[in-house]
Amino acid sequence: MSKFRLRGRRRRNKTPREGSVPLRAMLPNLITSIAVCGGITCITIVATNYARALSGQSAAPRDWFKALMALLVACVCDAMDGRVARLLKCSSKLGAELDSLADFVNFGVAPALFIYFWCLCAHPGMTPFVRNLFLGSALFYAMCDAFRLARFNTMLEQPTLPYWKHFFLGVPAPGGCWMVLTPAILSLALEAKESAPLVAGAMQNVYFGMFMLLFIGLLMASRLPTISLKSLHISRACMLPTTAGLLLLVAFLATQFWLTLGVVGVLYIATIPFVGMMFLRTRSRYLREQGRAAAQQQAETAEAAKPAN
Repeated sequence: MSKFRLRGRRRRNKTPREGSVPLRAMLPNLITSIAVCGGITCITIVATNYARALSGQSAAPRDWFKALMALLVACVCDAMDGRVARLLKCSSKLGAELDSLADFVNFGVAPALFIYFWCLCAHPGMTPFVRNLFLGSALFYAMCDAFRLARFNTMLEQPTLPYWKHFFLGVPAPGGCWMVLTPAILSLALEAKESAPLVAGAMQNVYFGMFMLLFIGLLMASRLPTISLKSLHISRACMLPTTAGLLLLVAFLATQFWLTLGVVGVLYIATIPFVGMMFLRTRSRYLREQGRAAAQQQAETAEAAKPAN
């Protein structure tokens, strides 16, 4: 009966081929590439709207919303690519560099050109001097975003102080993009609903656009602490009101998406001084604890150095 015994196939040890890359390793870079496509699409749409304005055709709010939607897709893809890479365990230096370049296009170039062309469409008779000042402000914002990303890449290999755990150094690139686009989002949302036309027109002012580009650019390049939601913890006593607030936010996003997004952007800008006070309090508490620990260690060392009776 032994010769009729079914013999199992010999299993071959699967060894990775030299020079081969698993297919799953391409997924994070593909998501990053989609993000870049979203940023470039946003730039294309706003340039097309400006060309229509030059030819005498006024761009409707839905045309600008298309550009904002393309940029929103880029933001979602930017939030996904790193998490997908860590989940699939296929992080690479190529992906990190590609992500930085994508962030520069999506959060530096695209929002700056959006504000630039959006304000030019409302003021076609702008003098060349003011137009050049406005373009310089847009370039300044884009360069501040590039500086912010370069500094972030150089700080990855440096140790982080404990009191910086819940804070970012300067406004992150996606947050800066959200902040600088907040006036445009609110203005377009109010214009689409034909409510508060004076407020919508004031937000499309050229000088206000220059101020936002310069102000948010400085915040990104600065060393001011801003809130980091990644490591933020909530106590059990605050779980119920926090959950209720998040559900209310989701309800408003479902009914008034762009208007809610603009209002939350205003609140995000308003948190900067309060976050600064929280940072100073956290740092002073850490320094006190470090000083107390150093004094205790010095006392123990002096006690140990005393001669025994």
